[in-house]
Amino acid sequence: MARMAVLVLDMLNDFVTGKLKTDRVARIIKPLQKLVEAARSHGVPVIYSNDAHLSTDFEVVERWGDHAIKGSPGSQVIPELAPEENDFLVEKRVYSGFYETRLDSLLRSLYNGMGVETVILVGVHTHICVRHTAADAFYRGYKIIVASDGVQAFTRKDHEEGLKYLKDIYSAEMKTVNEIIEEIEQV
Repeated sequence: MARMAVLVLDMLNDFVTGKLKTDRVARIIKPLQKLVEAARSHGVPVIYSNDAHLSTDFEVVERWGDHAIKGSPGSQVIPELAPEENDFLVEKRVYSGFYETRLDSLLRSLYNGMGVETVILVGVHTHICVRHTAADAFYRGYKIIVASDGVQAFTRKDHEEGLKYLKDIYSAEMKTVNEIIEEIEQV
């Protein structure tokens, strides 16, 4: 699996311990720590795609209420997965990490300009931000891998339906964090 990047979606205080807390998210923190560390130690880019809303955004005003407001503590990555110096941060204002962000141009600039071929999606929520980011990755021709034990949603049903949709519609490969780490270590 050459030229890959790990996309960590919305592992933010507001989704783990704050306003939109989801208890189910706690179970993916340790696996994600292992994955992010393996990626870093093998030169695989780690990119954080994070909500950074304005108080006027539709998601804030109409759908979910105040959450992940740009610059607030709730919009910060949880301490357990804090970005390091060589990681990348891409702010987003809607579900997809690609929509009106620099994510695609960043991915295409990596690997000495040869670009990323495979995106590994982890984080929250399987049926919302992971799904919409996968859609835009698919439309742009990226191979998609979803860490089945590295994504989570509000409910088990949301999570399982999200995984099925990602596999059926976007041909996303479902792999465990350990399987992904094995592949990273072979690069």
